[in-house]
Amino acid sequence: MKNSPTFEEINSLFANSDPDKVWDQMAAIVCRIDPGYEFRIVRAIFDDVLRLFGGEYPGYSSVKTLYHDLTHTLDVFLCAARLMHGLHLSGRALTGDEVSLVLVATLMHDIGYAQLEGEENGTGAQYTQTHVKRGVAFMQRYMTERQFPASFVASLEHMISSTDHALNFSEIAFPDDRVRLLGQLVATADLTGQMANRAYLEKLLFLYLEFKEAQFGNFRSLHDMLRQTRKFYEVTLAKLDGQFGALYVNLALHFKDTMGAGRNYYMESIEKKITYLSHVIELDEADLYSMLKRDGIVEKAQAIAAP
Repeated sequence: MKNSPTFEEINSLFANSDPDKVWDQMAAIVCRIDPGYEFRIVRAIFDDVLRLFGGEYPGYSSVKTLYHDLTHTLDVFLCAARLMHGLHLSGRALTGDEVSLVLVATLMHDIGYAQLEGEENGTGAQYTQTHVKRGVAFMQRYMTERQFPASFVASLEHMISSTDHALNFSEIAFPDDRVRLLGQLVATADLTGQMANRAYLEKLLFLYLEFKEAQFGNFRSLHDMLRQTRKFYEVTLAKLDGQFGALYVNLALHFKDTMGAGRNYYMESIEKKITYLSHVIELDEADLYSMLKRDGIVEKAQAIAAP
């Protein structure tokens, strides 16, 4: 009988800033799905994505968006691995190729924020409304140069498009039900992975600055954005349960197998944040910053916003 996980172990689930640790955790999870899985291709793409974020990829500068940063991508990447394992335990096993598609799609889902050399004005947030299409275009060039099969590229296009909030998921022309399932999985990991991050509420300050730079949304102030986040949560739950097939429930199977407790730590983390948010938004904007203390984000965001 496994001991119940400690508070520290639960918190560590959402501490995903170290690429090496995230890779090791993902690999251990995938080996539970397929002990013979070949990681070579995904590892090469993982390393190239790290180079892209770090400004070491030919023709590109570093990714400077502070909400849609490398940690965000790693959050989604690792959440997808856990979700695939839960799906496997539920009896809906994925093939090795499907595992690869999910891992690659999550790695590339936000690379559209990367700026080409010569595009360095701003942070990349100006591409908020087009970043998914830009990411798909990058993926297509990347995969074509490396001679991936056309079917693999087409599947990735639809899966990455599943993370575009401007698209109606039901209108994406998936080639078959299996790719549709993979799209649901990627979209679920994108939403649950980012919202479970321990500093999610603090990082909303960065998201507000990104939206302001992009002239996107109807937020009158940070306080207004935080207030509307409650509605975003309700819309997200409806999407997760509806369009995305309630796949998130399978995360509990993963944690039962790996941590001995059949709890969905992602949804618990999200719900705690939304409960805390209800107290934050009761305060005036001048006072709410005292409630957001993690990772020095408030100070950094205020410094950026200062004239």
